[in-house]
Amino acid sequence: MARGKLRIYLGSAPGVGKTYAMLSEAHRRVERGTDCVVAFVEHHDRPRTEVMLHGLEQVERQQLDYRGTQFTEMDVAAVLARRPQVAMVDELPHTNVPGSRNAKRWQDVEELLAAGIDVVSTVNIQHLESLGDVVESITGVRQQETVPDEVVRRADQIELVDMSPQALRRRMAHGNIYKSDKVDAALSNYFRPGNLTALRELALLWVADRADEHLQAYRSEHRVSKIWASRERIVVGLTGGPEGRTLIRRAARLAEKGAGGEVLAAYIARSDGLTAASPRELAVQRTLVEDLGGTFHHVVGDDVPSSLLDFARGVNATQIVLGVSRRRAWQYVFGPGVGATVAIESGPDLDVHLVTHDAVGRGRGLAAAPRKGLGRDRTRWGWLTGIGGPALLTLLISGVAPGLGLANDMLLFLAVTVAAALLGGLLPALASAAFGSLLLNWFATPPVHRLTISDPKNILALAIFIGVAVSVASVVDLAARRTHQAARLRAESEILSFLAGSVLRGETSLEALLERVRETFAMESVALLERAGDTEPWTCAGSVGPRPADRPEDADVDMPVDDHVALVLSGRVLPAEDRRVLAAFAAQAVVVVDRERLKSEADQARALAEGNRIRTALLAAVSHDLRTPLSGIKASVSSLRADDVEWSRQDRADLLEAIETGADRLDHLVGNLLDMSRLRTGTVAPLLRETDLDEVVPMALGGVPDGSLGLVELDIPETLPMVVADPGLLERSVANVVENAVKHTPDGVPVLIAASAHSDRVELRVVDRGPGVPDEAKDRIFAPFQRHGDAPDGAGVGLGLAVARGFAEAMGGTLTAEDTPGGGLTMVLTLTVPPPAPRPPRDAPPPLPRRASR
Repeated sequence: MARGKLRIYLGSAPGVGKTYAMLSEAHRRVERGTDCVVAFVEHHDRPRTEVMLHGLEQVERQQLDYRGTQFTEMDVAAVLARRPQVAMVDELPHTNVPGSRNAKRWQDVEELLAAGIDVVSTVNIQHLESLGDVVESITGVRQQETVPDEVVRRADQIELVDMSPQALRRRMAHGNIYKSDKVDAALSNYFRPGNLTALRELALLWVADRADEHLQAYRSEHRVSKIWASRERIVVGLTGGPEGRTLIRRAARLAEKGAGGEVLAAYIARSDGLTAASPRELAVQRTLVEDLGGTFHHVVGDDVPSSLLDFARGVNATQIVLGVSRRRAWQYVFGPGVGATVAIESGPDLDVHLVTHDAVGRGRGLAAAPRKGLGRDRTRWGWLTGIGGPALLTLLISGVAPGLGLANDMLLFLAVTVAAALLGGLLPALASAAFGSLLLNWFATPPVHRLTISDPKNILALAIFIGVAVSVASVVDLAARRTHQAARLRAESEILSFLAGSVLRGETSLEALLERVRETFAMESVALLERAGDTEPWTCAGSVGPRPADRPEDADVDMPVDDHVALVLSGRVLPAEDRRVLAAFAAQAVVVVDRERLKSEADQARALAEGNRIRTALLAAVSHDLRTPLSGIKASVSSLRADDVEWSRQDRADLLEAIETGADRLDHLVGNLLDMSRLRTGTVAPLLRETDLDEVVPMALGGVPDGSLGLVELDIPETLPMVVADPGLLERSVANVVENAVKHTPDGVPVLIAASAHSDRVELRVVDRGPGVPDEAKDRIFAPFQRHGDAPDGAGVGLGLAVARGFAEAMGGTLTAEDTPGGGLTMVLTLTVPPPAPRPPRDAPPPLPRRASR
């Protein structure tokens, strides 16, 4: 089934006549025999709009009840069942009443289009989602009902319903839009002339851009290369030189002279990455273009004039602005220059402006790229051999062996040329061949001491000599460059392999990666900059080295990852071939930042999940374990306060005992909750000192029920060393462990508390003969709000062991669980022993005797 077509009437403000135009089209279609229905139209009690509904079939609306009020919405199911050819649907951005088939009316329209029904609808420019902030800044009113721009852009036809602000205000004053009691308020607020003019301009520009998109699509589909001057588009050719700012400002002034003018700045870069442009200057020019309302484009092309013209024709430009060449007069022997070439090849449909500037004729001011492949020392020795070698060889032949013959002399000179090629490459070898041929002609070829050759055979010999010398020099130079390239590529592959492996394994932090960049490229500082939006300031995500750049334009090297992230380096300008590896580093830096943020978000999510789990368990504890003692206390107090019952002394004692027991239990539970809160927030600050277990453990047994106190056996030797602990925290920790052991030990079976010393630690073991705990649950029982297995009722909220372990770890100790031989569970509390006091030296004076106190 073919998708239906969407036609939209776009207006600049309410009352311009969108609904009227839509209903007029409905009448025209009905007259032509088209099956057309009104799915939903809101006439807002405007008489002329309401009259237009006469004679049109209307689909009955759907009745919805929301908060006791009846509302009507478009009945999508009824329209789909009716299946007309065309449906009229007013107010596309409308938000449906809760309970409707879809949340927004444009979603209803999408259903109709998917069913093959054509739809005609209406939209005001202020309801487009992307213009919400702009409209609010103009009118002071934030539009709550919006429609995504893409929904409107996908429309097959968009027709602008235009009206001047003065005509719209007159229509308002005549009562054709709002009722008379609302006219004055509307004219003085939303419908002010300035508001309407700005909204009208927004609508006109939006429709113009939409028309431009259709034009570009048509030109591309029909391969139209000829420029159609539908609007002024001015392309500025940039080289990265200082004249770029002058060209951009001149182009902006040209664009202002025509309505809807547009400036597009284009920087042409060679495909091999070699560029003489200053990254800092290009960043400044990019910012200037954007500030003036234009756009910056980075175009890759080896032929600068052709690439610039192709870009200009591709964007349907009407003018090109170029700067007069900075080349000196003698440099024109190499060609007419980019400006002249573009002017010649532009054709009659594209105007070219050559703008003068301060740098005209002053030279490019760009350093020549150094030749790669051979070292500086080898090149120096090559030139010395190529020039000095033939001269020295001529002196030796003339003085030592003047009669060797021309063939032998040529072989000797050829050997010198080969040596120059091996040392210095192509240029020294060519110089050696040329200089050597001149010396052979002058000294060894008849007639001697003249630059003429009488024997044609000697001419052939010299030509062969020059050819062999050039060939050998070329092969040697090529081999040296290939060797250099292979070594560089091998180094690049090793760097990228290490980089990818370390980052993917998660072994590299952002600082370590940036430090690697700084070391690899020998830079002073490296920073990764990012910003939230095009107009937001740059912030530093990470940096290494002194004085990192705060903005890309302040750095010597700027490697943009996207519009909002850039890797910047300070220290020196990198050659083009290094930027390939730098781009990989920049991409990996973004990966590292994203991974660290995802890890942080995951940690936060886990913390939130743990907090939610604890809160849920706490609510359960409050609803049951904390409520139980409160209920007992409440019942006992209510019984004592009852006037209709005479309680005996024993009954009163029992009720008071129940109140005291419930209060003690409640105090214990609340104490554990507060202790766990302190542990979670990290506010536990133990006061560690040397503590005697023999003093603390008996105090910890105060919370054991009286009936069970006699079933606790202590085995703490008097010779046990002191431990490093906080007495208060140690008492609470031991008390919770003992209380847990007593609860799970069968009646009549004692709980053993034994302590023993092991070198630098002391172990306190609490042994019970209860059911025990499986190995997989031994760690889980220390988690908050965990009650293992069939814990008895009233066993608490499951915080005792969690608090005990937290206090033990806060004191530098450990609390673990082991199986009791023969059945049961043993809790092992391990604490450290204070280091021994240093012994006094043997020659130290004896201590002074203490004076007896009176």
